[in-house]
Amino acid sequence: MQPRFDFAKASPESYKAVFALEQYIRNCGLEPRHIHLLKLRASQINGCAYCVDMHVKEARHDGFSEQWINLVCAWRESPLYDARERALLEWTEAVTNVAQTGVPNTSYEEIRKHFSDEEVVKITTAIGTINVWNRLCVSFRSQHPIDEPAQAA
Repeated sequence: MQPRFDFAKASPESYKAVFALEQYIRNCGLEPRHIHLLKLRASQINGCAYCVDMHVKEARHDGFSEQWINLVCAWRESPLYDARERALLEWTEAVTNVAQTGVPNTSYEEIRKHFSDEEVVKITTAIGTINVWNRLCVSFRSQHPIDEPAQAA
């Protein structure tokens, strides 16, 4: 797979607008673990290798365990995530897949048990923001860096 072009260079104004949303999300008061979860899960759903790679590394850097990071893709089958995280992951999936499934009342009811109206709006804005990044990176085939391959022991 070859990159198509650098979208940030092609339209710096567009990049700055999306980055301004990103800055807002980073500073809006949401818990970092929740931001990591929703970014990683949405990026997995959208098949964005660039963003999955980045968000795994960021979560690891911020001290989250390999197990916590690795099981995001199978969160429904793991007891690792608490009720708030599970509601957030369910909401992330519903909002990310809105064109296919809509946003079910059950997802809304669950997230409302754990987060205030203001938090739900901030979470939904964060989900929308990572979906914009995913669409840019997937559409223009942004390439993640290649780390040194693991050596067999």
